[in-house]
Amino acid sequence: MTQKVFLTGASGFVGSAVLRKLCTDGREVIAAVRKESTELPVSVRTVTFETFEQGTDWNGLLAECDVVIHSAARVHVMNDTESDPMAAFRKVNVQGTLALARQAIAAGVKRFIFISSIKVNGEGTPKGRPYTADDKPMPVDPYGVSKMEAELELRKLAQQSGLEVVIIRPVLVYGPGVKANFLNMMRWLDRGVPLPFGAIDNRRSLVALDNLVDLIVTCIDHPAAANQTFLVSDGEDLSTSALLRRMAIALGKTARLLPIPAWVLSAGARSLGKGALSQRLCGSLQVDIRKTRELLDWQPPVNVDAALLAAAKYYQETNKK
Repeated sequence: MTQKVFLTGASGFVGSAVLRKLCTDGREVIAAVRKESTELPVSVRTVTFETFEQGTDWNGLLAECDVVIHSAARVHVMNDTESDPMAAFRKVNVQGTLALARQAIAAGVKRFIFISSIKVNGEGTPKGRPYTADDKPMPVDPYGVSKMEAELELRKLAQQSGLEVVIIRPVLVYGPGVKANFLNMMRWLDRGVPLPFGAIDNRRSLVALDNLVDLIVTCIDHPAAANQTFLVSDGEDLSTSALLRRMAIALGKTARLLPIPAWVLSAGARSLGKGALSQRLCGSLQVDIRKTRELLDWQPPVNVDAALLAAAKYYQETNKK
């Protein structure tokens, strides 16, 4: 029997890709979005909400569903303008998530898939010593703390109610339509801008959008996924310099990388108040996905070069300016 899915954040970068996959697979979906969109499939029933927080009433919709995929969130931002960022993150990512989960329990929903973040683990790893799903959480910023708190409370609800909770912590997600730093790197490479990352020998785990979506859909009904936490990546870790070179190939360009020592870049970034950006470009963050592979018998279906090519093609067709 086809399970009916309630999907939040259905118009977001990840949520919209999940929605397309669910429709392709022929699953029934109720999609929750913050505003109406003409880009959503016409066959999908959609509901809109102003803000995702504790007071939102989902009961009538959840009664029809077997599974919730919760990808809506207040996301991490570089320059937060909130006077109390921690309170703002908790309001949506903790209180809103738990309100949805409690209503799901009351409605008889069987499984709740929570899209968390690798920031629950922390901000970086020594090269060659990846995070695992069972490591002690060490979040640093309010976004990571809020996701950790939501995870902890969801596990409590699972123990009390029998709701099956599945937690997925993605690393940096890239693919067609990616924004922020990844889009900026494509723009720099496309324009032939010399970049000072030729000497960076870090290791970063990334996850292609298609790979993340495939894992999320796998967790809808895989019996071994119940009450587990999974890390997800492409299974191939890259240095910043290697990523830029392979991204340039996908764009049909040549990467012009200058061999500036990492310590020089880090010192300069810190002096400009850009230490966090420096960590993402020069530091390492690796994840071990053996648990995900073995417990779910899952493999990333898309390799890095194919995923970069898809991202580059979308950029060239729609974002190039």
